[in-house]
Amino acid sequence: MDFDGKHIAITGASSGIGLETARMLSARGAAVTLIARRAERLEEAARELGENAAWAAADVGDREQLDAALDSAVQQNGPITGLFANAGFTGGFTPLPEYPGDLWDDTLRINLSSVFWAVQKVLPAMIEAKGGSILVTGSMASKRGMAMNPAYVASKHGLLGFSRAVAVEMAPHSIRCNCVIPGFIETEALARIPEPQRSKIEGRIPQRRMGSAAELSEVACFLLSDAASHVTGQDWAADGGTLTTLEV
Repeated sequence: MDFDGKHIAITGASSGIGLETARMLSARGAAVTLIARRAERLEEAARELGENAAWAAADVGDREQLDAALDSAVQQNGPITGLFANAGFTGGFTPLPEYPGDLWDDTLRINLSSVFWAVQKVLPAMIEAKGGSILVTGSMASKRGMAMNPAYVASKHGLLGFSRAVAVEMAPHSIRCNCVIPGFIETEALARIPEPQRSKIEGRIPQRRMGSAAELSEVACFLLSDAASHVTGQDWAADGGTLTTLEV
């Protein structure tokens, strides 16, 4: 996985999976542009990663901000050869009859519409270059139902379908698109889960442990790399076996 000469733009890059993937890509020769809302975190991360790292603060749910951030990425690091659309929003857990309409709209805008906007923005240059790699961050909710969070489930199902639509349409241009599916990965959000609930979650994972951001990021790097040149339209889970097994 050699990323010399590649420029990867990453959303949701100020922490967790996005930041860990940026570290791995940078260590393997890529120029990276980090995009997220928290400017101070981005500046610190870019400083850590060195001269081939740039950043642009943006709320991906605001199309104008996202467009400006991607324009800034090109200005700082040259044409975008890879996009990791990783930013997301967990929505909120509310019984369906009371689920707020504005929360539905916000969740779909951040989790689905923003990815459409980002992909639409980077595609013309990739088509002209006759190549590129796009990776989106799905969820186990891309393939399973979940109670009391209909917007999140709908957005992540939609994201998986969107990635497949991009893959088939862009294949003649040598542009790949895949969806990485995190299981229960150690992130800031999971760190806040109380210990009894955490133990219960770990008991449902065949490997009996949470995954690390590094384990997920290794998969992300592979899918973004030329090593995965014949891999497109796929969903790839890093979940300790949760989605595809049944224990009795």
